[in-house]
Amino acid sequence: MGKPIELVLHGIAHGGEAVGRHAGKVVFVPYAIPGERVRVEIVEEKARWARARLLDVLAPSPDRVAPPCPYFGPERCDGCQWQQIAYERQATLKAEIVADQLRRLGRIAAPPVADVVALADDEGVLAYGYRNQAQFALTADGKLGYRRAASHDVIAVARCLLLHPRLDELHGALDVAWPDLRGVGLRAGINTGDALVLFEAAGAEAPELEIDLPASCALLTGRGVQPLIGDAWIEEAVAGQRYRVSAESFFQVNTLGAEALVEIVAAYAEPRPDDVLLDAYCGIGLFALALADAVAEVIGIESSPSACEDFACNAGDRPNVTLHEGAVDAVLPALIGQGQRADLVVLDPPRAGAGPEVIAGLASPAPRKIIYVSCDPATLARDSVHLAAAGYHLIEAQPVDMFPQTYHVETVAAWAR
Repeated sequence: MGKPIELVLHGIAHGGEAVGRHAGKVVFVPYAIPGERVRVEIVEEKARWARARLLDVLAPSPDRVAPPCPYFGPERCDGCQWQQIAYERQATLKAEIVADQLRRLGRIAAPPVADVVALADDEGVLAYGYRNQAQFALTADGKLGYRRAASHDVIAVARCLLLHPRLDELHGALDVAWPDLRGVGLRAGINTGDALVLFEAAGAEAPELEIDLPASCALLTGRGVQPLIGDAWIEEAVAGQRYRVSAESFFQVNTLGAEALVEIVAAYAEPRPDDVLLDAYCGIGLFALALADAVAEVIGIESSPSACEDFACNAGDRPNVTLHEGAVDAVLPALIGQGQRADLVVLDPPRAGAGPEVIAGLASPAPRKIIYVSCDPATLARDSVHLAAAGYHLIEAQPVDMFPQTYHVETVAAWAR
């Protein structure tokens, strides 16, 4: 849109882009790092901000590293945004993003944000090879790949460095093209060895399959999920609890991260033997069932039919666990109207957040603590305004790096009356 300009970048935005200023406007620069001096070209301009394309790094950050993935970069795969940043700096930037969102959108002057929890296996920080699930699209010639950034085009990917070795093995062995095939989902139980291949197809006709891999296979069409080989679910073990996870049910993409979340939620909640725990958006029961033995009663709310089936299976014959199937904003008013007690609340809402009505409903039984698990700092911050209005204050926000090499960050925020 004009001749190249030079910028000195001073910060990081929620979407993972470095930030500078030019001609009185904020300029967002993907694939750059705060502190760098860069040459850029403006590609989108609004009244108060602009977005630029990185042309040259004139003064690189000491945290700039060579990205190891051949598919990383502008106009390539959009799965990663930060492979050019040393891992330690990635973690620092994520804490800055969480704190900035809580300040600006959450109206908390000095948000108590802890240092990011970096996940580590026996070999050190798990910066690659962590994903326990992946979703592939197909190229025109039937190869598995990922979407190109800001495009519907698919880039064939021979190997994704983010995949756990169990998933990487599956991906490398698949040769699965047929005319109706739209996509392939892979899911693995990192601690159990289970694996599932989910074929997504336009037609309902199931293909004939032969597979030499130790994995189940299922078909997803407009009619739902149909098992082809084995069961349409896997089992995963997290913090001593075994969970069934169906093909269509949500589960954290990082098993080490799921274990960290359970530990942090339990530590923040400080459950008591006579407590009633209300778990909104409870999914397959990751938090509810991890805490069930430490409290008197657990009430779960979940809208996904497949997750509800998994929750019931995972709960087994626990007499102190009850599940209500339905949307939280529909189920909660009825529970509150019946005088449902809640001493502790855990919520892990979708990326859009919970919203003012749900927050008000969860706060109305005056729980001692509300533990909010968030995959988006901006929606966490917006819901923080409603939590404060309901009489709660933020004890601490703990970012957890579930998604290295990306700007995404999980946060557990503990609120007390």
